[in-house]
Amino acid sequence: MDWHYRHTVLALCTLAFFATMVARLAISPVVPEITDDLAITNATIGIALTGMWMSYAFSQYPSGVLGDRFGERPIVLVAVGGTAVMSLVLAISPVFALFFASVVVLGAVAGLHYSVATALLARTFDNMGTAIGVHTIGSPAAGLLAPIAAAWIGTRYGWRPAVAVGAAIAFPVFVLFAWRVRPTDPRRPDDRMRDRFELEPLLELLSRPPIAFTVLIAAVSAFVWQGTASFLPTFLVEHRGQSTAAAGVVFSAYFVVQALLKPPIGAASDRYGRDVVIVGCMATTAAGLALFVAVPGTLAVVGAVLLVGTGLGWASAVEPRFMDNLSEAERAGGFGLVRTVYLTVASLGSVATGLFADLFGWAISFLVLIVLLSAVGVAVAANWVLDLGY
Repeated sequence: MDWHYRHTVLALCTLAFFATMVARLAISPVVPEITDDLAITNATIGIALTGMWMSYAFSQYPSGVLGDRFGERPIVLVAVGGTAVMSLVLAISPVFALFFASVVVLGAVAGLHYSVATALLARTFDNMGTAIGVHTIGSPAAGLLAPIAAAWIGTRYGWRPAVAVGAAIAFPVFVLFAWRVRPTDPRRPDDRMRDRFELEPLLELLSRPPIAFTVLIAAVSAFVWQGTASFLPTFLVEHRGQSTAAAGVVFSAYFVVQALLKPPIGAASDRYGRDVVIVGCMATTAAGLALFVAVPGTLAVVGAVLLVGTGLGWASAVEPRFMDNLSEAERAGGFGLVRTVYLTVASLGSVATGLFADLFGWAISFLVLIVLLSAVGVAVAANWVLDLGY
């Protein structure tokens, strides 16, 4: 394949996503060291991390609005550069108040990237599903590498250098993006910013049947992703009796499968249609979770990792579905809006999965996730077969 400018854009958008994810994921492995050093409780740092993920969700729509007004390139640069700066501030925070403020701002600036980068790829590539599939590799790649690197650095040098790894990665990505990615013309440079936040047009966009239905698909799918990513290692230890080390290997394998298969899922959605691939993702994930819960043995774990890792690559098919139903002028702001909505709902996945596990056990908790996925799969299949127009 000949290398073209669009491949440079795709590669650097993916690296930017990787950098913003690494900075956020590098914190969790060194939580015990942070709590000891800053003399805080697990609940306290949990509030800070929740604030980080919520600010990430809330910044999705404003990022799209800013991208429409100023072009995608400067917003991605602010996201990556801001991630680098806030990672450094986080690493040198002497007291919890500054740590808390830094981690929340880190989530907000990191959240500026994804919506505008996706809009940039949508205007750069004809096969959006394939491009978005490659772009989303940044997340599982960070999920695989960041915890391992942060844990290793934290053990040897302390939590501050471990957290600073986010800056070490983001700064060179910032330089490369500024150097190699050309400016783009803003889509809506003359719109007043205040007008973009009026409630009525936002509700109008969200109430369009295809958009509302896709928000539902994405919210449930991301809810399951959040719950699985938060508790899969704990589930493997407490429900299946695996060692912590073995659970860590399985968890890493889950991210590897996602990284490898997200681009083919996006390409399949380009070729065969979004809905048929989404149904396949829902069914595959549900089958994998059922294997984890009900079938003993190593082979069941291997099969479950392959199925769950594949199915939870749903974003490569669902997010192009949004783009299919947004006009060229709406793609940055509109996509940011729907991401804010569905990621806010999805952020409850960790709390809900943990709560059901505490109240009813891990089998019931994962069964709830299976039921949610199955319901979405049936709804999408009905829309596809009956041509309901959602």
